[in-house]
Amino acid sequence: MAKIKMKTDNKVVKILVVDDHPIVRDGLSMRISSQSDMEVCGEAEDMAEALDLVRQTRPDVAVIDISLKTGSGIDLIKRIKRIDDSIRLLAISMYDDSLYAERAIRAGAMGYLNKQVATRNIIGAIRQVFDGKIYLSEQMADHMLQLARSGKRSEQSPVDSLSDRELQVFELIGRGYSTREIAEHLHLSAKTIDNYRDFIKTKLNLRDSNELLRQATIWVVDSGRSAGSNQSGDGSA
Repeated sequence: MAKIKMKTDNKVVKILVVDDHPIVRDGLSMRISSQSDMEVCGEAEDMAEALDLVRQTRPDVAVIDISLKTGSGIDLIKRIKRIDDSIRLLAISMYDDSLYAERAIRAGAMGYLNKQVATRNIIGAIRQVFDGKIYLSEQMADHMLQLARSGKRSEQSPVDSLSDRELQVFELIGRGYSTREIAEHLHLSAKTIDNYRDFIKTKLNLRDSNELLRQATIWVVDSGRSAGSNQSGDGSA
């Protein structure tokens, strides 16, 4: 459920925390609120709640998980940028930096933080993006610098060729979601999801839906993105 902190103070940085796990939100909020110059102005678990809070509280910084209860963090980043381009956005995730950090930055985030190091680095990351600077791990920063110099985009595997939306669908297939459940999760029609499934099969050169399910499941397990993997990351915030 969304939570709003009604007290405001122009002297402190207002932070919106968006994550679908209550333990993660509580951990992040506690860490942020321990700083004298920061306050959590709201908490949300999905896209709809987050957008409502953005309009109500106008945060200085929004900390956004890539995976949400409904919708996606990448889509949320894009929508917040359309509402108020001055809001600094920091993406957090348990996912592989090399795959999602670049996508988050392209969507409009100013930083990407892996949840495995969130406890140590969240405050520094917030301060850096609030100051208008990009926050990335040293390894990811070097990787993106090399891409910028070469003028190329990162495509290390066939999965990297998927669009943001196709990647969301592919991941949810691998986590065992049916077409109907994916449609509900992303607020799209079942026919649209079927179209995305066809696009994915074509891009990954997969023969049928069974092969799509198998490859998506393998990718989810190998990447630590199973439904339980996000749960295991709760304590890291």
